[in-house]
Amino acid sequence: MIEFGHGTHTGLRRLRNEDTYYADASLGLFLVVDGMGGHRHGEVASATARDGVVAQVSAGQSLVDAIQRVNEALIARSSGLAESRPMGTTIAAVRVVGRHYEAAWVGDSRIYRWDGALERLSHDHSIVEALVEAGELTEAQARVHPQRSVLTQALGITLPDQLHIGLARGELRPGARLLLCTDGLTDEVADERIDAVVSRGDIGAQECVDQLLLQALNGSARDNITAILLRAAA
Repeated sequence: MIEFGHGTHTGLRRLRNEDTYYADASLGLFLVVDGMGGHRHGEVASATARDGVVAQVSAGQSLVDAIQRVNEALIARSSGLAESRPMGTTIAAVRVVGRHYEAAWVGDSRIYRWDGALERLSHDHSIVEALVEAGELTEAQARVHPQRSVLTQALGITLPDQLHIGLARGELRPGARLLLCTDGLTDEVADERIDAVVSRGDIGAQECVDQLLLQALNGSARDNITAILLRAAA
C-alpha cells in the first residue's frame, strides 16, 4: 500500500505554472516535470513530457525508454517551431512495483528517500552540481551561485546520443518515503527543513506536501513549486 500526497503552486513571482506532475498508485508511476524557464512553450514541454511518459509506461515501456522517447519527441516538435530556442523540461520520475522502486531523472528536479534519515537519490544535471562534485564549491555556495539554474541536461534540448538519464533502484521498506520535487521547492527550503516535514508520522502525506509548499511560499517563491510524497505502509 502506498499513501501519497501531491501539489503544485505558481509561486509568488511567476505569472504561469510551467511545472506539472502525475501520480497514479495503480500504475505505480509518479513524476514531476519543470518546463524550462526563459524558453517559450515551457508549459507545453512539461505537459508533453508528462503525457508521453505516462503513455509509454502504460504501454509497457521501461521508465528509461519512456524518457528517451519523450526527449526525441520534444526535439522533433521543437524543430517545427518558428522560434530559435527549443522547448525544454526537467523530469524526476519513480516507478513502484511491489516493494521495489526505480527512480529516473534528467535536470535538477529531485528525488529524495527517507528511511530514518533524508537522502538525496538524484544528482542535479547542472553546472554548480558538477563544481560541487569536483570540490570547487560547497553546498552552501552552490545554493546562491549565479549559475545555479544552468543545466547540463534537459529533455527537448540535449541530443539523444548525449542524454544521460540518472537512475537509482531500491526497496521501499515499510514506513519509508520518497519525495519528488522541482527546484522551486529545493531553492527555497533547505534539506534539513524538508527532512523535518517528511519524517513526520503524526500527519498524512498530503498534509506533509501542503506544509512543504507553504514553507516555500514563506520564502521568496521565485519559481513554480511542485512536490509528490510517497509513503509505504508500515
